[in-house]
Amino acid sequence: MTSRSLSLKPRGLDGTDLVGYPAIAAIGAGIAWLSANYPSLMPVWGPYEFSWLVYLGATLSLWWYAQGLMHTETADHPALWRQACFVIGVIGIYAVLQTRLEYLMTHMFFMNRIQHVVMHHLGPFLIALAWPGETLKRGMPDFLVKPLRARPVTFVLDVLQQPIIAAVLFFGLVIFWLIPDIHFRAMIDPELYAVMNWTMILDGVLFWTLVLDPRPKPPARIAPALRAVSSIAVMFPQIVLGATIAFWTGNLYPYYDLCGRIYPSIDALTDQHIGAVVIWIPPAMMSIIGLLVVLNAMRRNEDANREALDGKSSDAFSATQWTGR
Repeated sequence: MTSRSLSLKPRGLDGTDLVGYPAIAAIGAGIAWLSANYPSLMPVWGPYEFSWLVYLGATLSLWWYAQGLMHTETADHPALWRQACFVIGVIGIYAVLQTRLEYLMTHMFFMNRIQHVVMHHLGPFLIALAWPGETLKRGMPDFLVKPLRARPVTFVLDVLQQPIIAAVLFFGLVIFWLIPDIHFRAMIDPELYAVMNWTMILDGVLFWTLVLDPRPKPPARIAPALRAVSSIAVMFPQIVLGATIAFWTGNLYPYYDLCGRIYPSIDALTDQHIGAVVIWIPPAMMSIIGLLVVLNAMRRNEDANREALDGKSSDAFSATQWTGR
């Protein structure tokens, strides 16, 4: 990202916003009405239970990102692969929360674990890999950006993104929501279910943006070596959790018996064991991929520093030749 793009300031509402925001609201209202009154007419991509919070979280994020790109000079645009990562990450989270997939994911334990892998690992990982912060800020109206820079908000982020706190929260929340009694309550209480999902999404974004920060320190919060350690450290508690559930001989999650399993041919223990593998394997793979991304960022920063030093050396040599000193 160039200094020119970083200097661009948030903007006020313009003509595209005056069309875009009402359109987002109207489409959301239409989907909410159709979902509530004619659920059988909803397409596959339609919500099982409509949530304004999830809908606006996804649509406004994509809108602000698109607006940010429009208000950035072409030469300063993030790479296409970063743009694709952001869009896929947001759509992936939306898909597991606001399409018919959610029904499956509330009626099978292993599907529920896939939902959480997308919400907590894959989606936030892709969003962090896109490094969309500056683009989003340029796409958001000024009155929304200013509160994000307020001291209370930055203080909370500073605390939550302390390496040890961030790592403990990352695997701790996974463990917390899988405590059998808490999981049961969260799955039968719509409000607690929403809290569970949002804590997973927000924590995933906070952790992966800390780890996948492509910049050196400073301005990054922590050094690349510590980011690499953090990526790997969170892997082991989740492996232990997955192994514990995999080898458990009793039914830890009777909620899925109560609600009725969508695939009755898969019994409770088989469902539980498959879910344990989902807890175990994909997060471990994401941690390894995260490590590789951090190492690649370290290499790129070292190459950039070396090129900068070589350039200074070359300038100094030329100046010596010119002055004869």
